[in-house]
Amino acid sequence: PDPQKVERALQGSVKDDTNKEIKITLKDIDSSILYYLENVIRPTVMQNDKQQKVPVIYGSPERWKSMQADGFYRDKNGKTMIPLLMFKRDSFTKNNTIGNKLDGNKVNNLKYFETGYSKRNIYDNFNVLQNQKRQKEYILGIIPDYIDITYSMSIFTDYVEQANEITEAVEFAARSYWGDPERFMFRANIDTFNTPVLLENGSDRANRTTMNVLVNGYIIPSGINAAMAGPSPKSYNVTKTVFKETII
Repeated sequence: PDPQKVERALQGSVKDDTNKEIKITLKDIDSSILYYLENVIRPTVMQNDKQQKVPVIYGSPERWKSMQADGFYRDKNGKTMIPLLMFKRDSFTKNNTIGNKLDGNKVNNLKYFETGYSKRNIYDNFNVLQNQKRQKEYILGIIPDYIDITYSMSIFTDYVEQANEITEAVEFAARSYWGDPERFMFRANIDTFNTPVLLENGSDRANRTTMNVLVNGYIIPSGINAAMAGPSPKSYNVTKTVFKETII
């Protein structure tokens, strides 16, 4: 058959469809780490007898370069941001010990996921009286690529005691799953914590604590499901079979 030919009979409408394409990107993993630090660990320090929330930011290349210049991160007005927790993604390696999708061009390991209730997947008394089964909806997904991602994390505080508080909170959360429970969660582990280092630049002074976070993640590129699933990544079960008797 011609691979360029589109079989319209096999195509399904996505109108009013709330199920988005299944994809997991590096940005999703970065966002999961940021969400966990901000909403679960929620680092705080005592400043002037008051509890102060520590900002958490992702170290984009521009921010990281600015921080590496003199050891501090400054806002747009040039003011040193202390306290602060900054992290960035360093690198990732492929993990072949967990699973294998066989071939990136011919993915064979597929899985169907059953969705929740929808307009076509409802339960009412009429269906029961008609002896009709509830129509189930399935979305096709593929086996992801498993990767190990390394992040660098830096904690900037005025005093060593403040750095210890944040470090203890992060250490206690290590070897657990980080992320948003409503989206994605990934296992994070930290083995080594470097002791605070005093940074001085003119009148600016801060303590910096660094650590490396190893995250076990997985990725599914955008668009790969559509290529693997063919015309429609969605399917439905048989709800009712009717046999008609023909009288000759």
